[in-house]
Amino acid sequence: MSSQLTTQRVEPEPAESPRTSHARTWSAGFLAKLALLAVVDAFGVYVVLAAWNERSFGILWSMVALLAAANYVYFSKRALALKYILPGLAFLLVFQIYVVFYTGYVAFTNYGDGHNSTKEQAVEALLVQNERRVEGSESFPLVVVSDGGELGFAIVDADGDVEAGTADRPLAGVDDASVDDGVITAVPGFELVDRQGVLERQDEVTALRVPVSDDAEDGSIRTTDARTGYVYESVLVYDEAADTMTDTTTGVVYAPNDDGQFEAEDGSTLAVGWRVVVGFDNFVTAFGDARYAQPFVAILLWTFAFAILSVLTTFLLGLFLAITFNEDRLRGRRIYRTLMILPYALPPFLAALIWSGLLNRRFGFINEVLLGGAEIPWLTDPTLAKLAILGVNLWLGFPYMFLICTGALQAIPGDVLEAAQIDGAGRVRTWRSVVLPLLLVATAPLLISSFAFNFNNFTLVYMLTGGGPRFADASVPLGHTDILITMVYSISGIDGNAPRNYGLASALSIVIFVIVGTISAIAFRRTRSLEDIN
Repeated sequence: MSSQLTTQRVEPEPAESPRTSHARTWSAGFLAKLALLAVVDAFGVYVVLAAWNERSFGILWSMVALLAAANYVYFSKRALALKYILPGLAFLLVFQIYVVFYTGYVAFTNYGDGHNSTKEQAVEALLVQNERRVEGSESFPLVVVSDGGELGFAIVDADGDVEAGTADRPLAGVDDASVDDGVITAVPGFELVDRQGVLERQDEVTALRVPVSDDAEDGSIRTTDARTGYVYESVLVYDEAADTMTDTTTGVVYAPNDDGQFEAEDGSTLAVGWRVVVGFDNFVTAFGDARYAQPFVAILLWTFAFAILSVLTTFLLGLFLAITFNEDRLRGRRIYRTLMILPYALPPFLAALIWSGLLNRRFGFINEVLLGGAEIPWLTDPTLAKLAILGVNLWLGFPYMFLICTGALQAIPGDVLEAAQIDGAGRVRTWRSVVLPLLLVATAPLLISSFAFNFNNFTLVYMLTGGGPRFADASVPLGHTDILITMVYSISGIDGNAPRNYGLASALSIVIFVIVGTISAIAFRRTRSLEDIN
């Protein structure tokens, strides 16, 4: 008799499928991505609306394109590589390409003081700036009000109703306002400013104008005592059909000219203009006007000298220290190397300010302590100021060169040096024919970038000397230690020492861009010959 052994197969519990696990992970990642893109889209919509209000259609459509690209890339499975590239491309577009093209555009315009805006805004500004009190006009009881810190006026009109507004909002009726014996005591939506508050902001109150309506030609309400308001109307009248501006007091008619201003037949112009394209006028001014052409040549030569000498001195000192501290027999190398890079750890603008104090003619540590009370004009003499800039830049720049030279020396293979010794090369020949070429292979691109950096080393010059001492015969605020980039800053008028002229400053920026770009391209092309050594 045979027995049959039967076994029962136990089926395992069904495990969670990989697809389900991936789905959960994908769902969590998708939600995180959705939240992040929602934040990005919200910021983008804010920029689009702001650009629409400012009529900046270039920024508007660029932002729309970036938002569309971001949403497509991060919600599509076909653009995997772009998920990593798009952020960098977006920042490149916004902070590099757009800036370059916009600077190029401004270089061909008259953008600056008196030409800051569009023609419509210039017309409105002219009407506002030429307002005078209407003779015989009635006065209105007035109180100063505030809306979130923004000052405004509330008046009682001829019908006894209360109207209130600010500089940005024309007068409008206010319901449920309280008036006691002709004096406004409460204005819903506004906070009344007491007498003390008016005195503290007296200049703002007397300069404030609240438009009567949306039409600038209707005038505005102004006050001199914060109690009584008067209607001020412009003495200029703009004829939109004829595109002319007429002075009602003199009868002179102003018509727009090609320079973006209203001009009369006798050649006189109104103060406020608008931005227009002027072609190559800014470049002609930069190189043809004696006020800029003469300082430009001197500043250009000094800029080249400063950039070349800065690279040369910092590289030689950094290389010398790198060779010195690369010697195996030197004890305490790590401590010395740490001390060498300390100047590199300080912010450049702070270090320049410290050196400006140290080099002070009367109270500086160098003159007062080290030189026994000497009054050497380190920063006020043209020659000494240039030497001071080069010396401070050497102190700031040699640690960087020390680091890259140390890395390059340690990267040279030891067997190459041994082969040179076996071939009978001495220390000098090994250094000249082996070490230096291999060192330049690694450092040449960095030397080129260092030249470009020092060519535009705004921080050092501005913080140490401010470009001074000034040229004695210059009618523009330029000095002996100015380099091209600080010259651009001074001409732009941002510091308040000269009228703003962004068009001319942008034209000079284009010149700097061409110079640095050309030199860098030639230098990189020449350094290709070093690659054959590697």
